[in-house]
Amino acid sequence: MEEENTDTVEVKSRWFIDFDWHQEKKRSAVTLTQSCLCPKCSERFKKGKIKADDLVTNIKNCCSKEPRFITDKSQILESIFRLFLAYGNEPLDLEELGKRLSEWRGGDAYRTSTEILYRLLASDQYYGFREVQS
Repeated sequence: MEEENTDTVEVKSRWFIDFDWHQEKKRSAVTLTQSCLCPKCSERFKKGKIKADDLVTNIKNCCSKEPRFITDKSQILESIFRLFLAYGNEPLDLEELGKRLSEWRGGDAYRTSTEILYRLLASDQYYGFREVQS
């Protein structure tokens, strides 16, 4: 039986935003996620106790529809974070993540390659990107 190439395993790995990681690191996933709200929703979510899950749902259904939610001018990690929010934080493999990110960023093929995405996600210490454990 032939062993799988390491690059193939990396491409097949699936990633998501681990909101539990934020809590473990004593960081606010809510504050980080709130920064992605559109102006209308930002005003709506100012008061009361807010859950990250509610913000993710709201961003998926409203804010991500704004034309400038992700642009080619956005920092790449910020774009990845927003992309996960736009899709309800559904786990994505690197190939699909790169494809969707390239579409949002207007064909940015270099910074959305699977090799670069893997390095960025694996070294992240801010957004809480984590690989889905089998």
